Amino acid sequence: MPDRIGQYAQARGECALVERTPTRAWLVWGIAVGAYVVAVLQRTSLGVAGLDAAARFEISAGLLGTFAVVQLLVYAGMQIPVGAMVDRVGPRAMVVGGSLLMALGQVALALAHSFPAAILARVLVGAGDAMTFISVLRLVNSWFRPGQVPVLTQVTGLVGQAGQILSVIPLVALLHGAGWTPAFLSAASLSVLAAILTLAVVRDSPDGSAPAEASPTWTQVRHDLVTAWQHPGTRLGLWTHFTTQFSGTVLVMLWGYPFLVSGEGLSRQAAGALFTVMVLSGMAAGPVIGVLVSRHPLRRSWLVLGIVFATMAVWTVVLALPTPAPGWLLLVLVLVLSVCGPGSMIGFDYARTFNPPNRFGTATGIVNVGGFFASLVTILLVGLVLDLVGQGETYNLSGFRVAFSIQYVIWFVGLVGFFRARREVRARMASEGTRVPPMREVLRRRRAG
Repeated sequence: MPDRIGQYAQARGECALVERTPTRAWLVWGIAVGAYVVAVLQRTSLGVAGLDAAARFEISAGLLGTFAVVQLLVYAGMQIPVGAMVDRVGPRAMVVGGSLLMALGQVALALAHSFPAAILARVLVGAGDAMTFISVLRLVNSWFRPGQVPVLTQVTGLVGQAGQILSVIPLVALLHGAGWTPAFLSAASLSVLAAILTLAVVRDSPDGSAPAEASPTWTQVRHDLVTAWQHPGTRLGLWTHFTTQFSGTVLVMLWGYPFLVSGEGLSRQAAGALFTVMVLSGMAAGPVIGVLVSRHPLRRSWLVLGIVFATMAVWTVVLALPTPAPGWLLLVLVLVLSVCGPGSMIGFDYARTFNPPNRFGTATGIVNVGGFFASLVTILLVGLVLDLVGQGETYNLSGFRVAFSIQYVIWFVGLVGFFRARREVRARMASEGTRVPPMREVLRRRRAG
């Protein structure tokens, strides 16, 4: 049996007796997070341009939803193979390749004048995006002490969400100033810059080496995948990600601007301000959640459930109102949704603590499928329902009320999976005699040797 006290002591961040993190690690992390910021910009760029895209390509709400669905389908479908490749070819090559793919996709979107060409562009963006986040998390695990990883995982995800601010403010300004083509060409240039900086600065590990197994076999890939999936801790991470992430992603990826502007009657500037508040609030909440997770690893599921039920509650109030929601309620909505991203990161902590390092990429890929699969299904269903109930006016508040009610079905499915996986994890831990020791016991044993 592994040293559970050591494992959970690391998970709780008790690293005071270990040497200081070198400056080089922070530099590598900074460049990698910068690449992730750009990836989030590319991922959310079509969300802020949704109404412009509908007009440019002359498409309905259902077809507009197809953009995000295809992008997320590619993203989710690539998570497991990307996770396996990160474990073997190294995160640096994956970040560079992902950045170049996203640049190519945004160039294609900038020049596209037809719906099929635009769909192909979003496929490229989704593929490049899929290669980025898992790779950055692998760099965090390679360059930092285990006790730092939970908090840094949160910070990585939240700093990355600054890409939403780049799409909400400068990209929207370019879109409505210079126009569609210059806006998306500018976004593409940032991905090229990210690829160059990653190639110049980032290394896979402190000694510069790549993963030992550079030539994977299908047998190795299949074994890692099956073994990671068989552990209930990995599945608990997947359902955590599934249940927490999708509601905020649906708004950010596509339906937020149409809902706030055409449904709730806000100006574009007011909608952009709410999304900015959402990002900043999430960045503030993330480190707090990271600290709570590292100090109380056996209470992670309660934190997840609190986030999910709070999200369900505020949506219920917003959707039940017969009139447009007041500004303060929409502010509460985005503040609660801002915690969904940090909450989904708890799923990656499950993947880390229940899998060995050589399987971390694969397990993370499995977890990352959850939220994005839930998001793409919800985005597609929202678009279809809007078309069905629109009655000639696709984007109206009554239509959004019906369409966003689809979320309750997704939450129900996610919570059923979550509770089942949590029960299996607790049964397995009980059979192994696992427990989280009190802090004084951890420190006493570490001082003893």
